[in-house]
Amino acid sequence: MRRLLEARLKKHGSREYVQVLRLLETFDLAELTHAIEDALRLGTISFDAVRHLLLCRIERRPPRLDMENYPHLPLAQVRTTQAADYMTLLAEVCP
Repeated sequence: MRRLLEARLKKHGSREYVQVLRLLETFDLAELTHAIEDALRLGTISFDAVRHLLLCRIERRPPRLDMENYPHLPLAQVRTTQAADYMTLLAEVCP
C-alpha cells in the first residue's frame, strides 16, 4: 500500500501511509487489515477511504465513496455496449 500511495501521490503518499498506520492507535490490527484489503480491491487507496471503510465495517453499514473526493484517481469511462462491438469480436475469432 505504501508504494502505491507514494507512486500516486509522491511526497503526500508517505504522509497518507503514516496516517493509515496511526489508525492502529484506535482500531484493531485485524479490522484495519480488512479495511486496507477492501480499499486495495476497490482501488480507492487513501487515508480517507481506508478510514471510511474501517468505520463502515465496524458500524455494519455499506460504504459510500464519493469519487469527487479523490481527484487523483482516474475516473472510469464506460460506454453503452453495442451489438456491433460483439460482431467485431466474433469476426476476429471466426475468420
